[in-house]
Amino acid sequence: MRRYLLLAILIGAVTSGSEAIAQPKGPRLTYDEHVLPILKDKCVNCHNQDRKRGGLVLNNYTALMQGGSSGAAVKPGDGEGSLLYRLMAHLQEPIMPPSQPKLPQAQLDVVRAWIDGGAPENAGSKVVMVNKPKVDFSLASASRGKPSGPPPMPPATLSLEPVVRASRDTAVLALASSPWAPLLAVGGQKQVLLYNTDTLDLIGILPFPEGTPQVLKFSRNGSLLLAGGGQGGKSGKVVIWSVTSGERLFAVGEESDVVLAADISPDQSRIALGGPSKIVRIYSSKDGKLLHEIKKHTDWITSLEFSPDGVLLATGDRNGGLFVWEAYTAREYHTLKGPTQAITEVSWRPDSNVLAVSSEDTSIRLFEMENGNQIRTWNAHGGGSLSVRYAADGRLITTGRDRVTKLWDGNGGAQRNFEALPDIGLRAVFSHDGGRIIASDWTGTLAVWATADGKRLGTLSANPPSPAEQLALAQKVLAEKQKAAEALQAVYKASEAALNKVNADLAAAQKAVTDTAAAVKAAEVKVQQLQADLNKARTALANAQAEVQAKDVLTRSLKEAAAKVKAEAEKNKANAPLQAAAGRAATLAAQAAGELEAVQKSLPALTQAVQAIEPMLTQAQQQLTAAQAAAKTAQAAVMPLMTAQKAAADKAAADKAAADRAVAELAPAQATVARWQSALARKGK
Repeated sequence: MRRYLLLAILIGAVTSGSEAIAQPKGPRLTYDEHVLPILKDKCVNCHNQDRKRGGLVLNNYTALMQGGSSGAAVKPGDGEGSLLYRLMAHLQEPIMPPSQPKLPQAQLDVVRAWIDGGAPENAGSKVVMVNKPKVDFSLASASRGKPSGPPPMPPATLSLEPVVRASRDTAVLALASSPWAPLLAVGGQKQVLLYNTDTLDLIGILPFPEGTPQVLKFSRNGSLLLAGGGQGGKSGKVVIWSVTSGERLFAVGEESDVVLAADISPDQSRIALGGPSKIVRIYSSKDGKLLHEIKKHTDWITSLEFSPDGVLLATGDRNGGLFVWEAYTAREYHTLKGPTQAITEVSWRPDSNVLAVSSEDTSIRLFEMENGNQIRTWNAHGGGSLSVRYAADGRLITTGRDRVTKLWDGNGGAQRNFEALPDIGLRAVFSHDGGRIIASDWTGTLAVWATADGKRLGTLSANPPSPAEQLALAQKVLAEKQKAAEALQAVYKASEAALNKVNADLAAAQKAVTDTAAAVKAAEVKVQQLQADLNKARTALANAQAEVQAKDVLTRSLKEAAAKVKAEAEKNKANAPLQAAAGRAATLAAQAAGELEAVQKSLPALTQAVQAIEPMLTQAQQQLTAAQAAAKTAQAAVMPLMTAQKAAADKAAADKAAADRAVAELAPAQATVARWQSALARKGK
């Protein structure tokens, strides 16, 4: 229950934070009249043109405003955050004057009020306020859930010209992914590079002249990008940009060493940072005022993060120290026990109830926030776990000294290992939708994988070429793709011609099958007809021959009978009936002889008819046999052609697909060329 009471504290803190800070009243304070006398009395003896301790000169206005070896000493408009005041007020080491009590409060108030008033040199000086946010980007409440409208993305007009083009890649220590947009921020040398995680295109470069970014964070609504870094042993700062405009809105912190950890609260009202100073500092984003300093850490602060609900702040250090603080009061909430070596990263589960922690002791640990108990731990990376981040769905991505990036479920169950990086894995993040994993290593490699199947999708660069170099490369790629597309189109045209020829041959073969089948049918009909005609002719001839035989027997019989009757009649001429019978017998014999002669005359014609049909039938049968052979040959030719047609069709389809893909790849290649041409054109304006 204790934690949820913090919500009421948070609301009260937001209300009190909106009140105006009272400014000292009275005449305008100047360096010459009011501040220099105080400095001469206590400080100038060690900080003058001759001694310049810490590289700082205090008895010359111009030299004072230039600062010393620790950076700017005075930030006009921000007395509380100015190094001069903080050292004099003993709020930061080394204290001034050294080994002495701090100056009277009245004198300190003069110095602070002078800086708050713009730190003018004299009454005639023009006041220039610096280190004030360009806009008030704090929110009424903590940002929760997806914001309305399109997700924040950088403008297309952002510069793509590298601030630094190094001779070789270096370790990528800072990596952040927008919670709502396909946007990745990558820390480079004196720059932050912005990539589209969908297309893997470089879409903008933000200068970070302070040095090398050590930490990058997007605000919870994705509208702001924070970078913390600097120069080791010299200076550190946190910078805030607007994502949608690319404008640098605010810079806070005047660390004497590089910032290693930083974050912005979900309501965007507070910025926390830490580093080798071992101190967590929390600033107001409205005016840059230092709100809290947490001094419990005993070693460098290596990671910190506000909880998604804005109630808590988790911090970890190089000695394994791990704490949770009330975000708006900086009071200690939990001391978390478990890690035995350096804390490398902390990440909150989206519901703010669980904190994931990676450590050099190889472990990933999960802590619940009700009682601060460790609820899960496992050895994730041999040699040391260097990164852990939660996804929106509660899964975890980690990487470490074993070079392997690993995906886990919310309980620490292993889901997938991605291919090993070339060197020690430093940072790993999810894309906004969880569909992609991006990880960096000590060599500067930035690998992108698909979360679902682990497929390598591409590689990004923290040391990209200049737009001119990018254009030359893009033009070369486009030329190669055009050449490849032309070659593949030529291959497709050849395979298409081969397919057309096979199709024509197959059509001809199929027509031959149809034609020969028709010829066989016609030949069969002709043979059948001739066979019928021959059978009919042979039957007629056989019938005629039988009739000749019958009539021949009849004729002979009648002739013999007539001769006998005639002989009897001649013997008995007086027998009139016999004479008549002889006459009739002679008539019948003559009639039979006539009929026999008539039938005999028909035989040659019938024989000739049979003889005429027989060769015709033989020829028709030969033609049928030839037609059947041709039909069989035609049918045998179709199957190989059908097989060849399928092979040719498959090859043509594959060649067409390859040609189409090559042509499709031209559009993005052309777009890339156009994009770099546009970038160069913008640079030239």
